[in-house]
Amino acid sequence: MIKLVIKKSLKITILLIGLPVAVVLIGRATRLLPLASVAPANIVVEAGTDLGPLELVWQSLAQGGEEKDAFDAVIALVTALKPTYIRIDHLYDFYHVVAKNGDQLTFTWAELDKVVDQILQMGAKPFITLSYMPPVIAKNGDITAEPENWQDWQTVVQRTVAHFSGRQARNINGVIYEVWNEPDLFGGWTIKPSASEGRDYRLLYHYAAKGAGQAQNTNDFQIGGPGTTAPYQDWTDSFLQYIREHQLRLDFYSWHRYSLDPQTFGQDIDQVNSWLAANGKANLPKYLTEWGSDPKNNPNHDNQVDAAHLIATASQLAQRVDLAMIFEIKDGPDPAGKQFWGRWGLLTHEATDEQVIKKPKYQALQLLSKITGRRLVLTGGNDFVTGLASKSAAGQTVRLILTNYDHQGKRFETVPITVKGLANGAYVVKITWLDQPEEASLFIVNDGTFHQEFPFSPNSILLLELFKTIN
Repeated sequence: MIKLVIKKSLKITILLIGLPVAVVLIGRATRLLPLASVAPANIVVEAGTDLGPLELVWQSLAQGGEEKDAFDAVIALVTALKPTYIRIDHLYDFYHVVAKNGDQLTFTWAELDKVVDQILQMGAKPFITLSYMPPVIAKNGDITAEPENWQDWQTVVQRTVAHFSGRQARNINGVIYEVWNEPDLFGGWTIKPSASEGRDYRLLYHYAAKGAGQAQNTNDFQIGGPGTTAPYQDWTDSFLQYIREHQLRLDFYSWHRYSLDPQTFGQDIDQVNSWLAANGKANLPKYLTEWGSDPKNNPNHDNQVDAAHLIATASQLAQRVDLAMIFEIKDGPDPAGKQFWGRWGLLTHEATDEQVIKKPKYQALQLLSKITGRRLVLTGGNDFVTGLASKSAAGQTVRLILTNYDHQGKRFETVPITVKGLANGAYVVKITWLDQPEEASLFIVNDGTFHQEFPFSPNSILLLELFKTIN
């Protein structure tokens, strides 16, 4: 047996046999496309169209279990991203919430309250993953195991929901509770365990949902799951069947995905939609509660490849999921003391030179957050050049973000961009490339059209903004 530190720094003892399969299969997919086989992009945006509101689902963020007080040095930097929700886990093993006095459970909230207060300070609402098992109630003290007594787990969840959502307690409206984090990985939970082995996630959820329902005088909150490492049909079907048979509350369905190929995320959504519909849950909200390009350390997490991946994937997620939580906010500290060590964060850790650095992915999210309002029809992309376009509510501003995502760093392309259906007149045109100062110029539209060609190097990102001037 070995000790392995897997994503989010949770230590788990596992058998060496089968390890390569477990690690390799976690959300990996790679696009292998010959460069010559892809037609050049020719982007056309139809300013007169309206595909509905463009909800900024990627403004929700997740922080892994890198350290207990991850937000202390980054409050202002995270606030600047205008997050809607921030997801945390490790509630019961990091923050000393649950203790036991004889047969009675006792609860101390001060350490966890500090983190939740920081989330609120950053302008977000807390997305609380109910994990891992409090050591004082877990079998053999194993935080990934079942409780010795399921009633204790039910009580823990009831007290947690009552504390944060209760009107006589923290009185926070809109908290989201997710039952466990990657149960198929952390704890080896299954959806149909055999009589001799496996931990039953259905029971874990059952008692959590019952506990949440026992919380009295609460604000609106949500509870759901299962937050698996990827979407799996057997989990979806068996879980939803169990929910239906036992009449349990389920407010959303959640999963994770790590893949180099942005199209994988869209394929996931197609599958989940079909599975939910087959189980009578077509309208159930869908939360992608962790996502990124690679579940392992990778130099791309520190450079512009991950930034381009963010933009390319956003075009797959837009208007198709209800939350898409970028993993993660900040790197953990590198044991070797390096500032950049291929970790997942939007930000580096402050331990090196007492300085936090914004990675390219952070800067890409800042650009992406400007694509607001009503979504516009965008055509003419290819497997590398993709993006999103929007217009303001008043229709006076059109914005477009594009990337030439190529994780192999080989494809250069000059991309024509045409915006049709504009009102004639003068426009201020702002051009912003990632990590470059914006350029502004005046453009006169006489035929309802803006047209210009732009040179895209591999993984470059362009924000193009057209502001109608007052006549």
